[in-house]
Amino acid sequence: MKLQANKESKAKSVKFTYMVKEKHWVGDGFHVHGLLRPSHGINKYISPFILMDYASPKHFSPSNKPKGVGQHPHRGFETVTFSYQGEVEHRDSSGGGGIITSGDVQWMTAGKGVVHDEFHSEEFSQKGGVFEMVQLWVNLPKKYKMTDPKYQGLSSQDIPKIQLGNTSELRVIAGDFGGTKGPATTFTKINIFDLSSNEGDRLSISLDKGTNTILLILRGEITLNHKQYEDQSILIFDQEGEEINFETSKKFRGLLLNGEPIEEPMVAHGPFVMNTKQEINEAIQDYQNGKMGNL
Repeated sequence: MKLQANKESKAKSVKFTYMVKEKHWVGDGFHVHGLLRPSHGINKYISPFILMDYASPKHFSPSNKPKGVGQHPHRGFETVTFSYQGEVEHRDSSGGGGIITSGDVQWMTAGKGVVHDEFHSEEFSQKGGVFEMVQLWVNLPKKYKMTDPKYQGLSSQDIPKIQLGNTSELRVIAGDFGGTKGPATTFTKINIFDLSSNEGDRLSISLDKGTNTILLILRGEITLNHKQYEDQSILIFDQEGEEINFETSKKFRGLLLNGEPIEEPMVAHGPFVMNTKQEINEAIQDYQNGKMGNL
């Protein structure tokens, strides 16, 4: 990953862009925009990423009972939760768990199977407040789909920050940017960067050839290739080209995902992502037979 674009490199173009204004509830604690879903039309351009939900800022009143999602299983991929406002508490059947607060990230590798739940933390529930988060699903290659489960709690203070442009900042959550490495360990080559600008700025980010790149605009707007994109827009780039050049508005924030595509068959069914329908059936049976553990 380069800090400055190669002058001979070609700028990436936007392949797909859209906004999802509608929201739906996941459990009773996450009111989300469903931004990425497995689809034959876009899988080629978003792999290794599968699904992404954005819980845009929402105020929750104080409650004695934490809101969230009760226990449910996963196999064959990883869930990554980014906390922007509020607190999320996680626990799973492999013994992993913890509470993440604003700026923190939790990275759960489901692997061969876990049962977990996710709720607002007890403290946040009692106080109430504004809640904002993103959850991302990251696919695992076939050779790692049955790996042992793993939990990574990434504290904001352990996520390195890089100054860009005049007033912008890039946090390296996973991967590498100009020799600065993120704290997350991954099974494939992935870069995840959290971007923010206080004032309008010009940014240029270079990426490896043949990789997939997605940008979620959380707030503010950007101008790219003479077009403006508003908050809650998602941009999916073509694999061609190496750099993204854009201008940010004031108080901009975005989440940039980049990774090498996993060029293998993928079958997604509910909370399971495998390579064949038979493996999906085996996952369902294993969960029903208690082989993924319990809380």
